[in-house]
Amino acid sequence: MTDRETVDAIVVYRLENAHKTLNEIPIHIEHELWNTAINRLYYACYYAVTALLIHSDIEAQTHAGVRRMLAVHFTKTEKLSVKLNKFYTDLFESRQTIDCFYRCYK
Repeated sequence: MTDRETVDAIVVYRLENAHKTLNEIPIHIEHELWNTAINRLYYACYYAVTALLIHSDIEAQTHAGVRRMLAVHFTKTEKLSVKLNKFYTDLFESRQTIDCFYRCYK
């Protein structure tokens, strides 16, 4: 397998994870598991964004780094709208808040 084929396989895998994760969300909403639904929505977006970055040969080591690279390479260059970037950032912050709440008050 060539390096490009490996990259493409990783991109496909990440996008498949994004779709699978999106499919979980209606179940969580049906059962009023709002925090879990937000978590899964964030991760579905995260998998898709990391697929985009990998496809574009852009590296990021952390979740915050993924957000930063998305902004620098796609929002600032107007390939992605500010509105979509804000949506992703809001999901990230909501997931962080939920995770912190559970760690702090468990």
